[in-house]
Amino acid sequence: MINVTKSSLPPLDEYVRYLEKIWATHWLTNHGPLVQELEAKLAEYLDVPYIHYVSNGTIAIQIALRALEIKGEVITTPFSYVATTNAILWEHCRPVFVDIDTRTFCMDPQKIEAAITEDTQAILAVHVYGYPADVSTIERLGKKYNLKVIYDAAHAFGCKLNGFSLLNYGDLSTLSFHATKLFHTVEGGAIIAHTPQMADTINKIKSFGHLGDEYYTLGVNGKNSEFHAAMGLCMLPRVSASIQMRRLICETYDAELRDIGIVLFSAPEHFDYNYSYYPVVFRDEAQLLAVKQVLNLHQINPRRYFFPSLNTLPFLKTRQACPVSEDISSRVLCLPLYDSLEQGSVLQISGLIKEVLSSN
Repeated sequence: MINVTKSSLPPLDEYVRYLEKIWATHWLTNHGPLVQELEAKLAEYLDVPYIHYVSNGTIAIQIALRALEIKGEVITTPFSYVATTNAILWEHCRPVFVDIDTRTFCMDPQKIEAAITEDTQAILAVHVYGYPADVSTIERLGKKYNLKVIYDAAHAFGCKLNGFSLLNYGDLSTLSFHATKLFHTVEGGAIIAHTPQMADTINKIKSFGHLGDEYYTLGVNGKNSEFHAAMGLCMLPRVSASIQMRRLICETYDAELRDIGIVLFSAPEHFDYNYSYYPVVFRDEAQLLAVKQVLNLHQINPRRYFFPSLNTLPFLKTRQACPVSEDISSRVLCLPLYDSLEQGSVLQISGLIKEVLSSN
């Protein structure tokens, strides 16, 4: 079975050595020494000033919205995982969807300003598949209209734009360390802050709103455990090698799938990509489904990621048309990509896709 991803794991004895430290201290959670060590190493690796390790990437977005006191409309993208929209709704804010750019599949920067109203309080943009949103335009609009800017950077671990960490844009950025991610802690996430004041606010919110016996604000349990931090400490030194292996796999896909009538992604200039995903866009949904069916028959499981377009979610109270996102979400498929994916498997997947397209 070849799935769209396969979680990397360190040697078991390496993880056990961290478990022995936990057994020795009996410090299981509540910002223990391994969490503190992981936060310090992540801040150094990602070149960010303040990072808070939290229990998952969804609560990271929720805490970011709460820390910035967002209560009204939030301009966001319909082309993302459902967690982006769910976090907005869970915080009792209203998502306002802006359609996506046909090249980057991030929010179309030319359409953002028209969506701003007197009730708009924030822009929540996504670095889709790890490729950068138009940070320059978004930052300019944020300043012009006094809007807070949050980046859902769940896919952008380690990515740099013009030599500068993509996580250092906006008021806050959030990360996911889910087991399916390039860097994972089984479950987990993080929030990147840029000032000591905001870092302190986030620290209180993620810890029930209190420090010791002093209570400051409404908070939640957003903390993560020593066991999860231990996995992160094992995985972090392996990230650079993982990116290199993924790059080689992507280059093979590129060579095999170029010029056969499907759209392939490519990183923009002056951008250091992490090769988190390998999305392809087919001519139409029927072609995508035909490819998916053949791959499934060969025990290969790609993923319709992102599908559906979030503006069509059934639990939304109002509907907003986003024709580009709705079209792309019906035609995009993420192919298998993970460190240990063998060259022969990449050639098999590519060959099956070419067979289906040629028969069509």
